Amino acid sequence: MLLQGLHFRNLRGDLFGGITAAVVALPLALAFGVSSGAGAIAGIYGAICVGFFAALFGGTPSQVSGPTGPMTVVMAAVFTQFSAVDPVNGPAVAFTVVLMGGFFQILFGAFKLGKYVTLMPFPVISGFMSGIGVIIIALQLSPLLGFPAESSVVSSLQHLPHNLSEFHSGALILGLLTLVILFACPATVSRVIPAPLLALILCTVIAMFVFSNQPVPVIGEIPTGLPSLILPTIEPELLKDMLLSAIMLAALGSIDSLLTSLVADNMTKSQHDSDRELIGQGVGNMVAGLFGGLPGAGATMRTVVNIRAGGESSLSGAVHALVLLIVVLGAGGLAENIPHAVLAGILIKVGIDIIDWDFLRRLHRAPIFVVVLMLLVLGLTVFVDLVTAVLVGVFLANIITIKRLSDHQVESIRLISDQPDELDVLTHREKELLTAATGRILLYKIDGPVSYASVKGMTNKLRHWGDYDALLFDVSTVPLIDVSTAMAFENMILDALQQNRQVYFIGMDDAVRHVFDRMDISKLLPESCFYDSRERAVEIAFQGVFSEE
Repeated sequence: MLLQGLHFRNLRGDLFGGITAAVVALPLALAFGVSSGAGAIAGIYGAICVGFFAALFGGTPSQVSGPTGPMTVVMAAVFTQFSAVDPVNGPAVAFTVVLMGGFFQILFGAFKLGKYVTLMPFPVISGFMSGIGVIIIALQLSPLLGFPAESSVVSSLQHLPHNLSEFHSGALILGLLTLVILFACPATVSRVIPAPLLALILCTVIAMFVFSNQPVPVIGEIPTGLPSLILPTIEPELLKDMLLSAIMLAALGSIDSLLTSLVADNMTKSQHDSDRELIGQGVGNMVAGLFGGLPGAGATMRTVVNIRAGGESSLSGAVHALVLLIVVLGAGGLAENIPHAVLAGILIKVGIDIIDWDFLRRLHRAPIFVVVLMLLVLGLTVFVDLVTAVLVGVFLANIITIKRLSDHQVESIRLISDQPDELDVLTHREKELLTAATGRILLYKIDGPVSYASVKGMTNKLRHWGDYDALLFDVSTVPLIDVSTAMAFENMILDALQQNRQVYFIGMDDAVRHVFDRMDISKLLPESCFYDSRERAVEIAFQGVFSEE
């Protein structure tokens, strides 16, 4: 199972793909590290740890993993929260949360939850991804103007008027120049040197020589060498918050990674193993937490760059991590003079790219509920938190979906008595018997699976029917039911028996019968009331009704 995506059949392509992905990842890792509050080196360590172990143990061979915008947004909140509560141990607690998040991801994979992670309504995914993009942009407005980054969107917007009136001209020029390079860099140039790296180098050189008289805020000293082990730190009074934050990181990292895996599948015409991918991401994040690295996930841009450069096996992701390790071992000092405004410009471009512009352009064509749901999730993501946004979004989407399905299920129920011609599936003999019964036999036919949401409609249809002597439940096309539906059947059976009516079941599937047996509902009727043939059941009911006269 382990390392099954690693091979050396495409050595040249994997080496070139990994090196190219590392070049793209370097400025992003630095920017994410600074943005998180943990420091630039945390971004590099995260890219190395998650990139290497997710590649070796994951289930998407061509995927390149590392810190991403969504994960950094959550990590920034986690780091700020626990550092504020305990300035001494807070950072260690925050990285313990990263480790715990990785452990939860491994559990997700071990329990085969991979296929369920991305079963989320599109408006919810679009809303929270766009919300994360807005958060990234809002939080980088202060560094772009030459001021320290704020801890929240609200704080950043509150300080924006003052920052605009007192902006640092050098920082703003460098930040805007970074954005110009990122948006306007020709594709021919980007293939040689990625636009983020070009902007990083060019703007840093300009800052050092053009703005030497009015220095702009820069990263400052960056440690070099291998990271130190950070022992897990758990404070009992913070355990609840730690668990919630870890689950948030695990869920978001899983969604982020598996969505990128789908992109990789489309490009490589392959099929990823979602459960193994979650385990690989979990291993990577646990190692990142132990060594002070940012949490990460499958990174779409780096994965696309890797594939386009020829990478196809997990070797390319491992090479990407090793190249970054070489950089941090000997070139950390070269990054000390990178201006915060340049990193802000790079992250603003990341935020713009994360926003789902394609869906926003078509939002006016979508149903009103979809529009409201998407905007609600976006707003909750920006101004409350991601977990609340996703939970509210999924809950509302599921409620509407269940309501629509239940309406469809109730509409599929047909009650046939003395007008059997309404049901085309009846045989000539069945129609003849039902007509002769003159309304004394009621056929209650259900089509398709039935869920708890339909229970009220099921019982109401029968309750409002007139008088009859025999009730036949035709469930021959019902593949499954839940316990709530079974209990509804029990109530209908008991009500009919109390009124001395005959009750029969037709074509009960083994799965449906299993639920009836488990809930002791089958015992309400003798075995002679269960028939595979509808025609035979109608004949028996007809004989029973008229033999009593």
